[in-house]
Amino acid sequence: MSKKPVIVFEGIEGSGKSFHVQNLSNYLKKKKISHIKLREPGGSLNSEKIRKLILNNKSNFNKKTDLLLYLAARSENIIKLKKNYKKKIIIIDRFTDSTIAYQHFGMGVNRSLIEKLNKHILENFKVDFTFLNIVNQSNMITRLKTRKKLNRYDKFKSNFYRKVQSGYIKMSKINQKKYKVINSNEDIQKNKKIIIEKIDQLLKWI
Repeated sequence: MSKKPVIVFEGIEGSGKSFHVQNLSNYLKKKKISHIKLREPGGSLNSEKIRKLILNNKSNFNKKTDLLLYLAARSENIIKLKKNYKKKIIIIDRFTDSTIAYQHFGMGVNRSLIEKLNKHILENFKVDFTFLNIVNQSNMITRLKTRKKLNRYDKFKSNFYRKVQSGYIKMSKINQKKYKVINSNEDIQKNKKIIIEKIDQLLKWI
């Protein structure tokens, strides 16, 4: 594992991943550990512009256009990511697994195509560890209702999110040593502790 790992938080809407990204960042700041964090889509000026286009409720792209827009946003981030790769801990809110989970498992886009395009963009940039946050449909719906504004990806039918989460779980089982599944239906303080303990363990390894 890299001395400055790339750590990704994945999960469907309402799974709590963004909360844990911020909590981890706060923890590392207190420890005075150098790191950067970004979200996908987004994370840089141009990527944030693409994010607004993708998530706009008036947008109605076909599934391949959606895929290419997400990859375009990622491509805009890659310079920043490579600049900090192995120099700082990198925390990412969604990454390549999201593209496969949503665009392949959720929408049916060819997985081989997605993986080839990701490889072309990322080159030698690799994720070291992923926290997969899972949530049941009831809690997801309840949490989305608390949001001030819902975007386009918050409004799919329940079956879509089931397929996406199932896809995430399938990917996590392929390489279990590099994944930690977080049950977001359980107490959030308990999950915070689980994640921080795992981070401390990862940092001791390096």
